[in-house]
Amino acid sequence: MKRVPWILAMLPLLPAAARAYDYPTAERVLYVQACMHDYPGGYYEMLNKCSCVIDTLARELPFDQYEDMNTAAKATSIGGERGSYIRDVEGLQVQIRKFRQLQAQARKSCMIAAPDAPR
Repeated sequence: MKRVPWILAMLPLLPAAARAYDYPTAERVLYVQACMHDYPGGYYEMLNKCSCVIDTLARELPFDQYEDMNTAAKATSIGGERGSYIRDVEGLQVQIRKFRQLQAQARKSCMIAAPDAPR
């Protein structure tokens, strides 16, 4: 019988945040600030809820994938010919839909109401 090193046996006991992909601190801060702007509420309440959202995303996506998806999602609002590159590429649209779905699930799990829902 092969023995498992004790550290590997302890891995399931680590908090989920410790197993998350590592995102740069500055990126986490920017995400939380934007979230707090988009979903106003009590400062500490929204600080914790928005931090929860980025932590949830970090458990689901490696940073490079998050960065690509986030950039594409933001770029869809670019007007004119420059923005049409993003809007016309179906592969990017699939990524954008997946990213927005992951964000919506993360907001829901962190108890942030949808923008059109009563607060």
